[in-house]
Amino acid sequence: MSAAVERAAARPAAETPAPSAAPLRTTRAARTADAPTAQRTAPASEPAAATPVTPPPEPHAPLERIALLLATLVLLAGWFAPLGTYLTPRSGFGYALGIVGGSLMLALLVYPARKRLPGLALLGSPRAWFRIHMVLGVVGPLCIVYHSGYHFGATNSNVALVSMLVVTGSGIVGRYFYNRIHYGVYDRKVTLEELRAEAEQIRTDASGAGRLLPEFGSRLDAAEQRVARGIPFVPKALSAALYCRIGRSQLHRYVHRTLRRAAAASPAIARHRRAFALAADRYADARLTATRRLAEFQSCEQLFSLWHHLHMPLTFMLFIAGVVHVVAVNLY
Repeated sequence: MSAAVERAAARPAAETPAPSAAPLRTTRAARTADAPTAQRTAPASEPAAATPVTPPPEPHAPLERIALLLATLVLLAGWFAPLGTYLTPRSGFGYALGIVGGSLMLALLVYPARKRLPGLALLGSPRAWFRIHMVLGVVGPLCIVYHSGYHFGATNSNVALVSMLVVTGSGIVGRYFYNRIHYGVYDRKVTLEELRAEAEQIRTDASGAGRLLPEFGSRLDAAEQRVARGIPFVPKALSAALYCRIGRSQLHRYVHRTLRRAAAASPAIARHRRAFALAADRYADARLTATRRLAEFQSCEQLFSLWHHLHMPLTFMLFIAGVVHVVAVNLY
């Protein structure tokens, strides 16, 4: 945060004319560009305005989270609903759900085929089919689960159902790894150098909080070290995210607790406490997120490569089990 925050912390309580309502600037460029203007136009006792550092965007898209939440709600609704009263896998709507779900699962093969066979370019871009692949990988299993009525049946049915659940879970895990090493959906792959540059830029874009938050810098450095170090024998793809959340929570508590105490002694800080806290919270989030992505990258890259070699055989096992199930149901 800016040096103006330090001036606000050190200013006597009596010198508190009405401050500006603009947010606190925290970036070095903003401080350099606006310092002369602030000196000419703002009273000496007035805190300067500053825009909090915005943390780098999370790789997860909001629509993807909403879709996953809706799928979870549909799955839970089917678990608690008396499906056996209304659906049967042998006829009617329950049977139709099995056909639809099986067809959607079969359509999952279009994406890997489109990606590897240039002759299928007329079907659309790989990027579009990647998104369709994700949708089919959720809707198809939901139809199959409703078709089964959440019950196991004959041996061939059980093998097909368990294979489908394993492949679906594998797809969710693979999507998590993919998000950690790519920008957006089916966009270019991140490089380690880009992540290092991003983390260093965030570190140099803001100064310490000075007398207002005296332990902020040291606490943030310690939290970054825990994120980067991780937990022994635990992949950083998991430990970095855990330590990042813990570090955010601890820093937010420290910032708000310290600012409450400072606001009790200074009316100027009291009037700007929310803006100060928002700036500090966002800066801490930005640095911890950048450190987490840097720590996760190499681990997720290796795990994603391993996952890719396991996911394809599991997918083919699923289709073999599905074909056996369909043949057994219709011939016996």
